[in-house]
Amino acid sequence: MGMISEFEDFVNKGNVMDLAVGVIIGGAFGKIVDSVVGDLLMPVITAATGGIDFANHFMPLDGKVYATLAEAKKAGTPVFAYGNFVTVLINFALLAFCVFLLVKAVNSMKKVEVPAPAAAPAIADDVKLLTEIRDLLKK
Repeated sequence: MGMISEFEDFVNKGNVMDLAVGVIIGGAFGKIVDSVVGDLLMPVITAATGGIDFANHFMPLDGKVYATLAEAKKAGTPVFAYGNFVTVLINFALLAFCVFLLVKAVNSMKKVEVPAPAAAPAIADDVKLLTEIRDLLKK
């Protein structure tokens, strides 16, 4: 068996294709969550906190003052970007919650398999015969 046919067997297995589809959908879903956090959620949080923009909360490690994180990075300054971390943390929490809801929905769609009632065990012929004899003797 050549390497190409082994590779074909590997790719044709269902798990590999399922994983590939999952990675592609996950990447697209991640972009959607990034947009929800950056374009919808963070502006609301910024408005609710009195105009605090988490993206520009940082601490330059060279001791100089910069107006924005982009300006500090452009200058090549090492920065402790804790505001960006908060944004990513909110992004992760939202993504994890969405995945939880998705898994919960898929699990609720699965049919609950009810085990069939166990059939009464078959009675052996000799036990049947002895039961009949007993019943006749009772009469």
